[in-house]
Amino acid sequence: MLSFVIFAVTFTIGLLIAVFYFYPGSTRSTTIPGPSPSDPKDGNLADIGAAGSLHQYLKKLHDEHGEIVSLWLGRQMYVSLASPDLWKAHMKVFDRPNDLYALFLPLITQQSVQYANKEEGRKRRKLTDHAFGHHMLENFYGVFHEVVDQLCQKISSLPKNEHIPIHQYMMALSLKGITQTSFGDYFKDDKRAFEFKKHYDLCWQDLESRMSGDLPDPKSDRQKKFDKSKEYLFETIGTLITERRNNPPPEGKHVFLDVLIEADIPEDQLLADALTYVIGGLHTSGNAIAWCLYFLATHKDVEKRVYQELKDVLGDEKVTSQTIGKLVYTRQVLDETMRTAVLAPFSARYQEMDVQIGGHLIPKMTPVIHALGVVQQDEKYWSEPKLFNPDRFSEENSKLRDKLTFSPFGFAGKRICPGYRFSYVELTVFLSQLIRKFKFNLIEGLVIEPVHGLVTCPSDEIWVTVEKR
Repeated sequence: MLSFVIFAVTFTIGLLIAVFYFYPGSTRSTTIPGPSPSDPKDGNLADIGAAGSLHQYLKKLHDEHGEIVSLWLGRQMYVSLASPDLWKAHMKVFDRPNDLYALFLPLITQQSVQYANKEEGRKRRKLTDHAFGHHMLENFYGVFHEVVDQLCQKISSLPKNEHIPIHQYMMALSLKGITQTSFGDYFKDDKRAFEFKKHYDLCWQDLESRMSGDLPDPKSDRQKKFDKSKEYLFETIGTLITERRNNPPPEGKHVFLDVLIEADIPEDQLLADALTYVIGGLHTSGNAIAWCLYFLATHKDVEKRVYQELKDVLGDEKVTSQTIGKLVYTRQVLDETMRTAVLAPFSARYQEMDVQIGGHLIPKMTPVIHALGVVQQDEKYWSEPKLFNPDRFSEENSKLRDKLTFSPFGFAGKRICPGYRFSYVELTVFLSQLIRKFKFNLIEGLVIEPVHGLVTCPSDEIWVTVEKR
């Protein structure tokens, strides 16, 4: 848990380092409201740190200046948009400013789809859309049910009133879900799965240190450990690629890796993309289901309604592609979880031309942030935005809002998160089994706050006890 908090706190410092790398300097003036740089070199970095995170600083700026604001990261001006109407100007904008994601370069490499723009990016994105399409998702229901049933058995075997670390459990559950649907049966072996995670965690924690400015000496033991763990990750994926090439899966057993293999993309891209999607799927899904169980544990009336819907629709049967659409209130709970927790606070784009947005000129190449989390907590669109209330997403209430108001997976340039369908299926299956098996009770006196990074995580472990249904 601490590693996620460190990541969120140090993220902005790493962001500044990346900004200096991609944008060595800019002195453009602008009519867009916003603060002047508080430091000629650092821009508004100190202000972001004082606010607690980039998301919280954007919230402050938009409260003060309105729907479009400017800010400075290093010597580069950024623009932030916090309005569905303004976002519509970016509906077809595909390219992302790579400086925001340069923090991950040492691990996922420049070959990752994360850094692919223009026609190359569109081509690779079309491939991943197929990898997470409805046909592929049919292959994943069984995996999700199997891994969550294993967790349910483990929880059932614990002594009564045992304190359970929900965030830790949900991250482990998410790890099993993403590795088995990405790579196949190899990671059904818990020893292999957690050995993979051990090396992944070492790399991730080292990146967090680098984000705070603590760069390793190229010849240091620390760098050697990072390189060794990174090598383990890539060698493991490489071994799986070879095995699945030599032993193609039968119809209906394809996983994400098989789609990449069949596309015959370069080996370095294949390795980088496979690891990139594991990272994305692990952190978003793990935190989402942990937040969902936290909100249900603190809102018993909602938990009761979810349970009743699951029993009415499913009885004791598993979720399938035919029944998932009937779990209307369950979907509302998942949406309200992402909105209330501000699971993914922002995305970003840039254009290679000067454009007018909101009556202001945005110079070409200027990074434009979509302040998704700011809008998800804006009282103009959500009454009592801090309150967890799934009825906001009823069909009747949803008609009263612009669809873009709730965009937890992004929206622009056909670059919405490719795994958004995957995420809903995974979270629904996990939730359906856990809630039908157990009631979750938060440990008395425990207070959990959000810590905003690229993904919002809990400020502390979510300790609960469970009652068997």
